[in-house]
Amino acid sequence: MKRTIFSNQLLPWLLLAPQLIITFVFFLWPAAQAVRQSFLREDAFGTRTSFVGLENFAYLLQSPEYFNSLKVTAIFAVSVTVLSMGMALLLAIAVDRMIRSTRVYTTLLVWPYAVAPAVAGILWWFIFNPTIGIMPYVLAQVGYDWNHISSKTDAMMLVVIASAWKQISYNFLFFLAGLQSIPGSLREAAAIDGAGPVRRFFDITFPLLSPTTFFLLVVNIVYAMFDTFGVIDATTEGGPAQATNIMVYKVYFDGFIGQNIGSSAAQSVVLMILVLILTVVQFRFVEKKVAY
Repeated sequence: MKRTIFSNQLLPWLLLAPQLIITFVFFLWPAAQAVRQSFLREDAFGTRTSFVGLENFAYLLQSPEYFNSLKVTAIFAVSVTVLSMGMALLLAIAVDRMIRSTRVYTTLLVWPYAVAPAVAGILWWFIFNPTIGIMPYVLAQVGYDWNHISSKTDAMMLVVIASAWKQISYNFLFFLAGLQSIPGSLREAAAIDGAGPVRRFFDITFPLLSPTTFFLLVVNIVYAMFDTFGVIDATTEGGPAQATNIMVYKVYFDGFIGQNIGSSAAQSVVLMILVLILTVVQFRFVEKKVAY
């Protein structure tokens, strides 16, 4: 492989400068500000700030609402990840087996990824609206009274469906690329040996998809814990009775609505640490089962 050598030592840094500036301004600096504010407390008018040390973190450990948010986030993140990846894998397998119209189906399945999370939330809010939505009417025909405004279970199902639908397209593209990179001769040889479709999938296809699956597992958990804020805000606003108040939405609600900047900053720091720990655990333990 030919190595690129720059005659001017300043040129590589100039080429990297735009990305480094963006990373610092939009990621590193806000993270540092959050860490600093997590040790402070402001008065109701924001005119006086005092250093309180770890009091904001100690308050979180004594808050039932915060532990409820942890539990809700865990249920939500696992549900979104399993549903979005499972549906994407099924769709990718179906498209991979098609000979004709593959490009048309792929194009149609990719479209939802272009929809903003807030817009996706509003779309599903209309579909499941107890008064004007089509799905509550359909469910009523089979005896299920849907009402996400008052039912905690229905509210959680709504935000999980909306968030997973938004992410299926992204997962589908990677799964389809992974399936198409698997040599057809391997599956053909297994079929000649008498292996059925199910056994071929679990013995050959799925193990060879493990790098793609592992990558999407990490991405989807991060997506569920951060990028679903718009869906929650547009559909349930954390309700009813804190049933969908995930951690990232609680950070916003306590900081911008409740004006408790110190507690909100402490929550954001804890959220960042949790995501980092989850990512490290996945790379440390789950990646061992990945066959590259």
